[in-house]
Amino acid sequence: MARKDQLTGKGPMAGNHVSHAHNKVRRRFNVNLQKKRFYIPEEDRWVTLRISAQTLKTINKNGITAVLKEARAQGVRV
Repeated sequence: MARKDQLTGKGPMAGNHVSHAHNKVRRRFNVNLQKKRFYIPEEDRWVTLRISAQTLKTINKNGITAVLKEARAQGVRV
């Protein structure tokens, strides 16, 4: 499975390791993915999602129903 957030589609970024001598070597900045179960009362079911920590904060702020509604409007299948 790809290292992507299932709701936002956020994936790893590329960048450089920069040493003290300012040598640059390519590296990846992976997304902080967490596997989390959510209960959706409107559908009366549990959903397991792999989401980033940033998306988890958004869900805590806005609620799972609002975030899922917005993601489905953008074409994400959950």
